[in-house]
Amino acid sequence: MRANRLEQTVIHIIFFLFACICLIPFAVLISASLTSESAIIQNGYSIWPSVFSAESYRFLLKEPMMILNAYGISIFVTVLGTAVSLIMMTLLAYPISRKDLPFRNVIAFIIFFTMLFNGGLVPTYLMYTNVFEIKNTLTAYLVPGLLVSAFFVILIRTFFTMNIPSEVIESAKIDGAGEFRIFYGIVLPLSKPVLGAVGIFQIINYWNDWFNGLIYITDNKLHSIQVMLNTILLNSQYLMTNVQAADNMVEAGDIPSHGLKMAIAVIGVIPILITYPFFQKYFAKGLTVGAVKG
Repeated sequence: MRANRLEQTVIHIIFFLFACICLIPFAVLISASLTSESAIIQNGYSIWPSVFSAESYRFLLKEPMMILNAYGISIFVTVLGTAVSLIMMTLLAYPISRKDLPFRNVIAFIIFFTMLFNGGLVPTYLMYTNVFEIKNTLTAYLVPGLLVSAFFVILIRTFFTMNIPSEVIESAKIDGAGEFRIFYGIVLPLSKPVLGAVGIFQIINYWNDWFNGLIYITDNKLHSIQVMLNTILLNSQYLMTNVQAADNMVEAGDIPSHGLKMAIAVIGVIPILITYPFFQKYFAKGLTVGAVKG
């Protein structure tokens, strides 16, 4: 008993040290965002700010309403996109997990085929802008490449197949339950682990997405937080390399280029850090799908 307790203590210490090591990059990120530009150039990055300065955040928050508007768009798109994508992917994964569905293997192959091949950027852009007319609309953040993921559909389908006993579904049918009653009343409550895992991945995908905004959004008022931060970064780099083109609006030395990059990363990652603890237990269970159960 005493040997087991000692062994557990050693294991806990080792994992605690590993956790601390994993936090070091994030500590350096925050420290760099709060360090003066000259100190970063002279001393490099450190865990604690050598010369404290909030200039990066002041430069970034010159227009706070623009930041708030971008945050609002990102939150709305992330919440709505994650909810709709989970609904659509579960509605697609459940039928192909049923062995009595005709042509289920054909449908599964078509879904898997989309993981290997796509139409390319130019045809996709033309289809979404000319046919679906999503340019400069919030739909541009929701649909292209994010709404339905073939990988997640197959993952959810596998969970349904391996972890939802067919006997439970058959007994529900005998009791008179219909397909939708079985799906909403039995299958979904038993699928919280995989839905939580897929949900956190979708939250991260929607929140970090900037490519769709770069391609389909030209209206500054519709910029998400990632698109806006990327635009600020590109503009600051342009001003740094083209001071004369800046029309004397700012001097190159006034732009905290290194600290600005870190501040942008901090602002972009804060909502994910707040959200993750609420999904952690489902995320951990989802990663152990298919494990041996005692």
